Amino acid sequence: MSATWLIASHEWRRLRAQPFAWTLAAVVLAFMAWQFLLALQGFVDLAPKLGGLKDAPGVSDLVAIPLLRSLSNLLLPLVPLVTMQSFAGERRAATLPLLLASGVGDLHIVLGKFIAAFGYVVVLIALVAAMPLALAAGTALDLGKIGAALLGLALFAGALSAIGVLCSAWASQPVLAAAAAFALSALLAVVDAGARLQGITNAGINYLALPTHLESFFRGIVASVDIGYFVLVAAVALAFATRRLDALRGSAD
Repeated sequence: MSATWLIASHEWRRLRAQPFAWTLAAVVLAFMAWQFLLALQGFVDLAPKLGGLKDAPGVSDLVAIPLLRSLSNLLLPLVPLVTMQSFAGERRAATLPLLLASGVGDLHIVLGKFIAAFGYVVVLIALVAAMPLALAAGTALDLGKIGAALLGLALFAGALSAIGVLCSAWASQPVLAAAAAFALSALLAVVDAGARLQGITNAGINYLALPTHLESFFRGIVASVDIGYFVLVAAVALAFATRRLDALRGSAD
């Protein structure tokens, strides 16, 4: 097993041993299940009126996609809570020098931390996605559109996880790491808000915003430019986290 996967598996074991991780997952799933049931009840009440309409929206458009879009909003504060312990927790527990002295390269350590946090979030996304997908037994779902939305959510979660790992590498306390990651992610989420108020929707500033690229996936559109954006954000964040870890290693020598 490579050093990256050793770090990731260690992080996974640590997450499984933390009541906070289980509590966070339970709260998220309970909240999303409540929203799913409300959306499903709304669709059932609306179904008789939709029956006579041509090209009426179905359960995918009225239940599944809104549920996944709501989850994307929830990921903004959720992911920083998952990643805040990555490096800031090691510094608080005074175990970071031991990790740096283990002989594992900085990039492997960063990637291991990232994979563990990202994997946790992907599991939550999969559990939430199972709710609307369970309806496939009794109704027709647009699996292509739902699949595109799930791909977008995974890429979105990957970018947020990388940002969280970066902030945790710079912060000295987990709470500061979570606050910094949330602030940076929120900034990327609303960076184009002023431009949109001015009617500017296709400029460079709009390209920088996370929702601009995520919304395409919710419409069932998988574009290479959107995939590239999320991959680039994650890569840049992880590169800076690696440089930060190298600086910390140098200061410890």
